[in-house]
Amino acid sequence: MTKTATLYRMVTDEHICPYGLRSKDLLERQGYDVEDHKLTSRQQADDFKAKHDVKTTPQTFIEGKRVGGYDDLRAVSYTHLTLPTIYSV
Repeated sequence: MTKTATLYRMVTDEHICPYGLRSKDLLERQGYDVEDHKLTSRQQADDFKAKHDVKTTPQTFIEGKRVGGYDDLRAVSYTHLTLPTIYSV
């Protein structure tokens, strides 16, 4: 069974979000296929944040559930459980 995560992160000509890169790397190291949605303008980022009622990007979703930003994703990975274990409870 393929594990899939959806990641929304800022990628513009002027800025590539380092936390988005870290989130993508962490997910891939845990065996996820990452659906990488690049927010390429400030307007796209603002629209995304308003739609999902969040203050920052990146944001990760697994099985349709929001995990959160990089710090949230990292905190879950440091529980010594894999993300699928967390979400299958």
